[in-house]
Amino acid sequence: MKVLVTGGAGFIGGAVVRRLMRDGASVVNVDKLTYAATPEALAEFDADPRYAFVQADIGDAAAMGAAFDRHRPEAVIHLAAESHVDRSIDAPETFIQTNVLGTYTILQAALSYHEHQPASERAQFRFLHVSTDEVFGALAPNASPFTETTPYAPRSPYAASKAASDHLVKAWGETYGLPVVLTNCTNNYGPWQFPEKLIPLMIAKALDGQSLPVYGAGDQVRDWLHVDDHAAALCHILEHGRTGETYAIGARAERRNIDVVRAICGLLDRRRPGPVPYADRITYVADRPGHDRRYAIDPSKLERQLDWRPEWGFEAGLAATVDWYLAHETWWRAIVAHSATGNRQGMYQRRAAE
Repeated sequence: MKVLVTGGAGFIGGAVVRRLMRDGASVVNVDKLTYAATPEALAEFDADPRYAFVQADIGDAAAMGAAFDRHRPEAVIHLAAESHVDRSIDAPETFIQTNVLGTYTILQAALSYHEHQPASERAQFRFLHVSTDEVFGALAPNASPFTETTPYAPRSPYAASKAASDHLVKAWGETYGLPVVLTNCTNNYGPWQFPEKLIPLMIAKALDGQSLPVYGAGDQVRDWLHVDDHAAALCHILEHGRTGETYAIGARAERRNIDVVRAICGLLDRRRPGPVPYADRITYVADRPGHDRRYAIDPSKLERQLDWRPEWGFEAGLAATVDWYLAHETWWRAIVAHSATGNRQGMYQRRAAE
């Protein structure tokens, strides 16, 4: 299979590309290469004839049409998106442009391409749209986790832009017959994650000797999914999922943010001891506007219908992630240095933990 992956140089997109390539697929990676892109995570495929890279904005209709016409993919995994909530609060227009208008543009390109495919190829084509649990809003402490039928209630510009993109994809499926499949996943973590998100941010700040700022009391609850498990789930859904269906992807790993930060501190205490325990540097800062208290996914449909389950438990996955960042300090320290000087549009210096 030849798969066109949008956002394939991003954190989740890179994991998907690596999974597809190692499973024997051909990949067309369409990525704009924004600040959070990590093309070095895909360097092993640079000389592989099964891998093609297209640097382009998904909002560029001509570039998207050309990518489809030239590479003739058999499926699309649409991951390209702005994804950081704090950034969406500071600059919501970028999120509307990429997540809403960009999704519209790639849908139009995919539809035009699909309508002109030979009948045998049309029957196999799939457009897999990757979304987030944040479109569902916030859960009460004792409420049941989100499912595929949970009503949408986004509470941040990021979540609203992803909700809009979800609705567009569903509409293109219903109105125009584009064979779409949707997914909503929980928080991801793992190798190559840009150090503005909770887990890599805390690792980097701890190793930099800085304070570890946590929003509010740190009692926000998130449901954690290792990025390699997410990539495996997406590839499985692309192959076995039913057109028109939505699948919620999660690992049943709810944790409070403060507990995640403390767990990171404990792992670093054992691997890279400092003059004082890392947890002594945890500080509590003013909460961000509209901060959702809890997200959680019930992946029962995916487990029951497609027989998929994650391989990583959270404790083992977190330990492996800490080890990875310890082994790749050159990579993330370069990002931190660029952030401090205003390059790569970094926000590392002023970010608090979710």
